Amino acid sequence: MAGQIPEQIIDEIRKANDIVDVVGEYVSLKKQGRNYFGLCPFHGEQTPSFSVTQEKQIFHCFGCGKGGNVFTFLMELEGFTFHQAVEYLGEKSGHHLPDQYQKDDAHNHAVDQISLQAYEWLTKYYHHVLRHTKEAQAAQVYLQERGLTDEMIDLFQIGFSPQANEVTTQFLIKKDLNIQHLASSGVLARNEENQVYDRFRGRVIFPIRNHLGKTVGFGGRSIGDLEPKYLNSPESALFQKGKLLFNFDLARSEMKKFGQAILFEGYMDVITAYQAGITNGVASLGTSATEQQAALLKRYVEQVVICYDGDEAGIRATYKAAKLFNKVGCQVRVASLPDNLDPDAYIKEYGGERFKHEVIEASSTYMSFVMTYYKRGYNLQIEADKIAYINQMVSEIAVLNAAIDRDHYARELAKTYQLSVDTILEEINEKRKQRGNDKDNSVSISHTNERVFKKNRQKLLPAYHNAEKKLLAYMLYDRSIAEKIKHSLGAAFNIEKHQIIVTYLYAFYEDGHDANVSHFIERVNDQSIKSELVEIAMEPISPDITDAEIDDYIYLIKSEQGDKAEIRELMSQQKHAELNKDFVKAAQIGMEIMRIQKALKDKKR
Repeated sequence: MAGQIPEQIIDEIRKANDIVDVVGEYVSLKKQGRNYFGLCPFHGEQTPSFSVTQEKQIFHCFGCGKGGNVFTFLMELEGFTFHQAVEYLGEKSGHHLPDQYQKDDAHNHAVDQISLQAYEWLTKYYHHVLRHTKEAQAAQVYLQERGLTDEMIDLFQIGFSPQANEVTTQFLIKKDLNIQHLASSGVLARNEENQVYDRFRGRVIFPIRNHLGKTVGFGGRSIGDLEPKYLNSPESALFQKGKLLFNFDLARSEMKKFGQAILFEGYMDVITAYQAGITNGVASLGTSATEQQAALLKRYVEQVVICYDGDEAGIRATYKAAKLFNKVGCQVRVASLPDNLDPDAYIKEYGGERFKHEVIEASSTYMSFVMTYYKRGYNLQIEADKIAYINQMVSEIAVLNAAIDRDHYARELAKTYQLSVDTILEEINEKRKQRGNDKDNSVSISHTNERVFKKNRQKLLPAYHNAEKKLLAYMLYDRSIAEKIKHSLGAAFNIEKHQIIVTYLYAFYEDGHDANVSHFIERVNDQSIKSELVEIAMEPISPDITDAEIDDYIYLIKSEQGDKAEIRELMSQQKHAELNKDFVKAAQIGMEIMRIQKALKDKKR
């Protein structure tokens, strides 16, 4: 069992990993004022409500309420334990933990470490076989004929699996890995005679990595008569095709840089494009694009260019993908390839520059593609087909979120078929009414309202409640203010969560720590308390607050306590009067209680 990591090491690792940089690897952030905003990675939304503050080194989502520091973010998103998050960030910043603090046992249970180790060794092994053995000569020739340079082969760690039945398994045994476990987890295969073997024998190997750059599966391509032509690792806890994208780990920073992702169909399209200088490409893993993949890309980029094969099957797949990415709110563009070419073949024939300018940059808008796509199903020389097509386009235009887009395509449709723009727009508006407006738009509005509600909720809170939140925000910011409050108010806050936070905070400062909300968060384990704490820490404060302003907050908090104490005392007196059958006095006391309660309500407005 790993020992507890010393606080000094944790603090060094925290300071070495700026939360904006770490979160920015998962979320496309844009600076607005002093904070950064993006789409929350923890829940679906169209309007950014996820905020990161560099000054305080914390994040908070105004939509779902999640928040914390750089360690909390990874724990929430990756499912890491605290130990794993520290270890992972330590590796990123060059802070290697001493042996006694490594290998958290919980990590071994949470993730299949044996399989990860096997995939890591196999990636190196297959690559070595390809680059340095005669048996891989046919695979080497195949890759050369595909135009791949040695640099690309090394970058993508392309390999080759030997034909011999036991070579791979013997290699893994020598690495002290449990072969039976690897067969059960899908790294290796088992035949009808219960023999364990390498399912990728005789194939060119493409390692498939997760977003952390760890190999979690392979894609194998046969170079002879072996069937099937393409073979992927089976589904497992580590390898889930619907959630992974080939080359995502390398393309992530490039996508953010360009503000655009290019979605290809196959590995070779991605690699050939990368070799030609187009480094923001990814590919789904032999299946149609999924909602998880679409949501993943939406977190990083606004625009997705779909660049599938130019044949009939590729065009149908493009339509499905375009609808999916449009649904999640991406700005969709569709690249068109001539003569049934695929991207790999086009680049080989015409070169990377022409591909970039004449295919990617010349890609059509989502609606232009849809209008062209649907024409294939109608004979527009026949009046009935023409009307049916126009009605189909009206339905498609009606689901567009932006009014300017709806107006543009309505005018284009009207001009093409000599119709009145007003008539087309009237039909579009009628369709939208029938649908209750666009679903995606309503989602966006609901999230916007949710964010506004969360933001404005504070204004509706009682004065003493807002005073407690503000006072706590200043106490988190300035240790000397906390010391003053400790002596004048202690933990006598009215809200229970605030009482818990302030108790933790006093203990934090008593241990000799300076004000540091990112560090302090680690003291709090209860998630609801932590969410309240982060929300308070995001409160805007003035560094020039005066003692008089602080005293005003204290007065509001104590007044609430005093009024409640007075009411409790009067209620006791009223009960005593009723027991003595002095009903007149009991009624008088009741009137006084009502007067104080009314005054309290007026004060809270």
